[in-house]
Amino acid sequence: MTRSDGTQRHAKSCLTELTLQYKVISMEPNWAADNLQVIRTLMERSTVYRRALGPIMLAVGLLGIGAAIVGWLIQLGTERSFILYWLGVSLFAVCLSYLMARKQALREHEEFWSPPTRRITQAVMPPLFGGMVLGFFMLGPQADEVHSTWLLPPLWMILYGCALHAAGFFTPRGMKLFGWGFILSGAGLAAGILISGHKYPLLYAHGAMGFFFGGFHLAYGAYLHFTEPRKNEA
Repeated sequence: MTRSDGTQRHAKSCLTELTLQYKVISMEPNWAADNLQVIRTLMERSTVYRRALGPIMLAVGLLGIGAAIVGWLIQLGTERSFILYWLGVSLFAVCLSYLMARKQALREHEEFWSPPTRRITQAVMPPLFGGMVLGFFMLGPQADEVHSTWLLPPLWMILYGCALHAAGFFTPRGMKLFGWGFILSGAGLAAGILISGHKYPLLYAHGAMGFFFGGFHLAYGAYLHFTEPRKNEA
């Protein structure tokens, strides 16, 4: 190996590094401009987003309570049926939320898949995806253990709370507190299950899902509805 070959390789390495730095620097203004546009849109349309959030929370809350009642009535007491049932309910709730948001956007003559919507989706997807993967993982041999399946509701609550907290950076301030409510409640429920060591019937888990996922959404939706600034006051 000659000295000139080493010098050439070093020069190419430096050139590559400078090229990457130039690309990063050229991208930063666009990235900053996009973020500023998102923040400006959220501030200008905060009342509209808050008005759309109330009905979504009420609908998801009623869905959670209704699903818990149905799961109890039809006696979905096996581990696999419980997991698949609530994964399906969760998927339906997500689809319902986006459909209602789209309807509200059309009513307000707003773009549905706007930069704020994309940011919120990017923020909530990792925890929600983690909850889905956890549910499918529990469909394995360990699903035969009622005690381990009982841990799914609190773990889902913690992950969902993380998703809500992440969305709180782009939505009304109360969303972060709402997320913390799920995180702390999930942690408390998991601790209670582990400390007691008692194997409760899995049918009771439907009640836990209805109370936390249904009741919490219903309460937050009612709060948003009754504290919403009216159009003649906005």
